[in-house]
Amino acid sequence: MAQHEACNHGHLKVVELLLQHKALVNTTGYQNDSPLHDAVKNGHVDIVKLLLAYGASREAVNIFGLRPVDYADSKNMKSLLLLPEKKESSSTSHCSVVNTGQRRDGPLALIGSGLSSEQQKMLSELAAILKAKKCAEFDSTVTHVIVPGDTVQNTLKCMLGILSGCWILKFEWVKACLQSKGYEQEEKYEIPEGPQKSRLNREQLLPKLFDGCYFYFGGTFKHHPKDNLIKLVAAGGGQILIRKPKPDSDVTQTINTVAYHAKPDSDQHFCTQYIIYEDLSNHRPERVRQGKVWMATSSWFIDCVMSFELLPLDN
Repeated sequence: MAQHEACNHGHLKVVELLLQHKALVNTTGYQNDSPLHDAVKNGHVDIVKLLLAYGASREAVNIFGLRPVDYADSKNMKSLLLLPEKKESSSTSHCSVVNTGQRRDGPLALIGSGLSSEQQKMLSELAAILKAKKCAEFDSTVTHVIVPGDTVQNTLKCMLGILSGCWILKFEWVKACLQSKGYEQEEKYEIPEGPQKSRLNREQLLPKLFDGCYFYFGGTFKHHPKDNLIKLVAAGGGQILIRKPKPDSDVTQTINTVAYHAKPDSDQHFCTQYIIYEDLSNHRPERVRQGKVWMATSSWFIDCVMSFELLPLDN
């Protein structure tokens, strides 16, 4: 990406120009380094000052869990990066609302989840008016997921939509568009919390929810079929483990990467491997958390997707 290149090589004027033209200031590059990481690593003080003036996050971490200040090798650089920054509630608060109304490039693709046949008919009418594609199954082209009420259900379509950073909208949006016979701004109709956090995360080109996480699915899964859980891991940027990870293995314990969306000050930050069961009662693990391998239920996994957050696990 141009911004990362310019920060690496010290091209101050190029960085300034990119930022003036609304380049995203916290977007991640190689090994999840932010532009601020790049500038600090290469000792470009003027670029660091510029990025901070444009709201670059001092708390952004790369895949090793290191912040820009961890790469500072001069007192001057350290002092710039240690100035207080407003406390961030979680990694996705790097996703403060940047230009709302920023549009996804390319064609619209709509899909309904849990809609009545009458609502599906209205969605088809809207697709014709907006010259949008109407999808029957979720795929990578979907931009908008429409739900019947004010809340989002944990259907596969909705969860894939959340993990992909799609707009998750109340059906009222369809009605408003049909009434005006045109495209209405989505913000007013967006389902808040998890879906909104995820969309803002995607708009800022930040890593997906399960970036840096590995999952092993043990036992049988009735409530959410294992195939669906695997699809969700992939959509969330996570990896599937074929073999059950051993907490006491040297290989496991020497992994030095972190989960991007874990709260930076939590021990979950360094937990990257999860063993997921549908119901832990059949397995009764002696300890839920063993070093970098934690055990969790599939309902915890689903709750993480719905809230777009790596939720804490009780010990």
